[in-house]
Amino acid sequence: MLKILALIRRSLKKSFDNIHNEQLKHNLLQAIPFWIGSVITGFVAVMYAKIFAWGEHLLNYILNWHLWMIFIIAPIGFVLSWWLVKEFAPYAKGSGIPQVMAAVELANPKEHKKIRSLLSLKIIVFKILSSVILVIGGGAVGREGPTIQVAGSVFRKVNEYLPEWWPKISKKNMIMTGAAAGLAAAFNTPLGGIVFAVEELSKTHINYFKTALFTAVIIAGLTAQTLAGSYLYLGYPKTNDVSLIVMFPIMLVAGIAGILASQLSVIMLKITEWKKRKLKTDRANVVFLVISALIIASIAYFINREILGSGKEIMERILYTDEKHEEWYVPVLRMLGPALSFTSGGAGGIFAPALTAGATVGSVISGFIDLSPNETNVVVLGGMVAFLTGITRAPFTSAIIVLEMTDRHSLIFHLMLAGMVSSIASILVSRRSLYDLIKISFLEEIRREKD
Repeated sequence: MLKILALIRRSLKKSFDNIHNEQLKHNLLQAIPFWIGSVITGFVAVMYAKIFAWGEHLLNYILNWHLWMIFIIAPIGFVLSWWLVKEFAPYAKGSGIPQVMAAVELANPKEHKKIRSLLSLKIIVFKILSSVILVIGGGAVGREGPTIQVAGSVFRKVNEYLPEWWPKISKKNMIMTGAAAGLAAAFNTPLGGIVFAVEELSKTHINYFKTALFTAVIIAGLTAQTLAGSYLYLGYPKTNDVSLIVMFPIMLVAGIAGILASQLSVIMLKITEWKKRKLKTDRANVVFLVISALIIASIAYFINREILGSGKEIMERILYTDEKHEEWYVPVLRMLGPALSFTSGGAGGIFAPALTAGATVGSVISGFIDLSPNETNVVVLGGMVAFLTGITRAPFTSAIIVLEMTDRHSLIFHLMLAGMVSSIASILVSRRSLYDLIKISFLEEIRREKD
């Protein structure tokens, strides 16, 4: 009897061991594609950042040589950026975040084949190429939103190349994880990537893919840091010895920035709709692009060069030098530049331009009410959160991104307050975010094309 019991015990143990080993093997096989995608994303994000920075430096080099060159390179840059997207990858235009949001919605058994229009190797190539050309031409665009579409494309291709015998992985989870890894690698903000996936992309319970999400963000971030070094997107601005009274100017700036950002979104959508209705030919589009480029070039030449580029240099100057207070018209320029650039039809994001616009709003209002340098820094950071919230309607993502890119953890409540006030104020202008409305437009286009 004892021998029989021992035999049964050994058999059960062997069975459980086999089950455990099979489960472990299954989990490992499911994790490997996320790890591969994360490493590739980190590498591509760093290379993209270097190429984009080279483009901005080239623009400044040309303008420092002869400022009048802006009248030549701006029209060429705008037209070439638009033409590349139009001819080779129509869904590479704009930011890239609405495309990822649309892809997440299409990640169902009936429509999953339509995702390749939004996320592909072709998208990666022409997204990077078009956005770099646009920024060399003086376009007020960033690389962060495009990095999210690039990362989503990387993860989709990794998933597509898995052999038939590999355990099936949810396309939706793969794309959302890729987007989070892309944001983390672009800004070096891992928490921001996670919060972005939850707040902006996820319509299902995060428990289903939280392990993959966390590991992907960590691996992508570590890969980016290995290649680019440990860095903060905006360094360490001084914010110490600031009283709680600063909450009042933060709320004022947040309310104004939220309204302005929401109004900017409405203007950009109206320009896009007008172009669809009125500009039916390539010639008409080229004329529009040349006029837009010449407007930006004229402002840069006759008024202020700060209308050009992503605006990162403006944020750094406001936060780290004695030149903390911009002229009253600079926020207008930092809205006009992105409005004309974003609607050009070329590739380019609005994350960095939105942060810059918010920083200039905070800078101007801080000058009006005569705040100290450290108080100005806090209000400027609040303005950055507020303007980005007005565009994305994602207050927690905006607050966490600014928090991580400056390492100012003591300001968490200040930044969250700015995001909350902006979120409420922006609804007064439009109830839906820019990304959400563009996503709907992309979905309608794709479904109409395929059906």
